[in-house]
Amino acid sequence: MNFEKVTIIGAGAWGMAIALHLHRENRSRVALYSVRNASRNNLRESRSNAGLLEGVSLPEGIQIPETIQEAMANAGLVISCVPSAHLRKIFEEIKPGFPRNLPVISTTKGMERGTFFRPSQVILDVLGSGQVAVLSGPSHAEEVVRGMPTSVVVAGEDGALNKQVQTLFNSESFRVYTNNDPVGVEIAGALKNVIAIAAGINDGLGFGDNAKAALITRGIVEIARFGVSLGAQMKTFYGLAGLGDLIATCASRHSRNRMVGERLGKGERLEDFLPRMNQVAEGVVTAPTIREQAIKTGLDMPIMEQVYQVLAEGKSPKSAVLDLMQRVPRDE
Repeated sequence: MNFEKVTIIGAGAWGMAIALHLHRENRSRVALYSVRNASRNNLRESRSNAGLLEGVSLPEGIQIPETIQEAMANAGLVISCVPSAHLRKIFEEIKPGFPRNLPVISTTKGMERGTFFRPSQVILDVLGSGQVAVLSGPSHAEEVVRGMPTSVVVAGEDGALNKQVQTLFNSESFRVYTNNDPVGVEIAGALKNVIAIAAGINDGLGFGDNAKAALITRGIVEIARFGVSLGAQMKTFYGLAGLGDLIATCASRHSRNRMVGERLGKGERLEDFLPRMNQVAEGVVTAPTIREQAIKTGLDMPIMEQVYQVLAEGKSPKSAVLDLMQRVPRDE
């Protein structure tokens, strides 16, 4: 495979971070494409997005294509950094200019409402064929753009593609492990955002480390239970894409999902602040989808259920915590 040119679809914080990392390593020419005209024009003029990554600018060597045809010209690899809620629509828009069987790396963390497709499944469903692998793990864009040490996994059924992506990304500050369980990696990436909302609620209510440690520990149990029921490997959930990403998302000041939970815990209403957020909190979109699937399959997901009740049914965060603590005692 020829990775002389890499095209990134989605110019949010993570898309910009990946573009900067690959450009810094000077292993491929990089094109960063935004489907939104306003975002594309802003990037071409200012080479920055202060609302997403303060103080970060894109070097002139990173191409900002005007059209999808220009973005895809001579590309050997596509990296998708599109939020899950917009993934199908955007890939349907760019499909006419998408070369057949061009490999795609998905970095999206979430599930599609209605179909319950994982992001890689959505991409394949739209394109009809091709290779899709998944890049995931504890990787806040704010740290990657500054060259802070980061470790992630690339997961896919094609071992050769995994190895090539590993080589493309590996550097002194960015370490990539290979993984053969894309189902588990994507499930972990989606569900950890819901648990992070619970961790934020814990912070907003003023609870301490004891409660947050319990949420993380019992949260990974729920995530693993859910993933294994769908054919994922248990070990994936105790690696970087599972426990690693969960810890980062539940603890970090950069985490949008944790921040949403914190504001809810402090008594704010979701409808009052969510529309003003300049980045997507995937857990808000994912929670109803996971809850619906858990009910269908009869899986016990108490933390996920209480987060859903707070987000969708207006349940008070304190009541949600009380209901979790008063569940019937059981073996761990």
